[in-house]
Amino acid sequence: MTDLFERAVPDPAAYLDRLAATDAARTYKAVILDALDARPGATALDLGCGSGADLGPLADAVGPTGKVVGVELLPGLAERARERTRATAHIGVVAGDLHALPFPDGSADLARTDRGLQHVVDPARALAEIRRVLRPGGRLVMGEPDWDSLAIDHPDLGLARAYTRHVADRIVRNGVIGRQLPRLAREAGFAVRGVVPVTSVFREVEAADRVLGLRRTTERAVAAGRLSAAEAERWLGHLATEPFHATVTLHVVVAEAVA
Repeated sequence: MTDLFERAVPDPAAYLDRLAATDAARTYKAVILDALDARPGATALDLGCGSGADLGPLADAVGPTGKVVGVELLPGLAERARERTRATAHIGVVAGDLHALPFPDGSADLARTDRGLQHVVDPARALAEIRRVLRPGGRLVMGEPDWDSLAIDHPDLGLARAYTRHVADRIVRNGVIGRQLPRLAREAGFAVRGVVPVTSVFREVEAADRVLGLRRTTERAVAAGRLSAAEAERWLGHLATEPFHATVTLHVVVAEAVA
């Protein structure tokens, strides 16, 4: 069990790249791209673009007459996104905060967020900024998880629930943002055109650990008093040695900026 779970915190760019390569991520990212319905010539924003894994497909959709701009707060991630897209003339990457976007009013046709709003300080303020920079009728597609939906099978349901509550309450800043998005979008001046739940299923503990950081999160739960040390060992011991099953649901919300 000691060697099964990842201990070190992965480099942010490497983590995002390996997450993007999973079947689960490919599935929901395809749903987001399809819902954006990007057309040639459009100006599209990838807000919280991370390491830039999604900039290329978005640039293909808008074509060389369009424009794609990735916005990323963390300098290391922004630089990685610039490096991987340097050869594509109609992609740009800027340093920026979703609470204060560096764009004029009504300057974009499309925008997407991909698990970024779960981390911002003020989701309502970020959504208001996105509404400001989108033209009337512009489309926003958001893919955000609801960590309260994280369900990991374990014989002790209390341990499983305690672990999930710790993730939703303490690990992720806005742990239930997925379910809140339709309401927050309406309050920010959007009309919600659709909501698509996408549930990821993990059947191998190693694959789940690469996404969820099971040992690291469990250790933080012990430090926070959610689990005792003995409970943590029992929790991880079962996950490491018995058939594994876990699910978590991400909400893809399609919204339109109303006049």
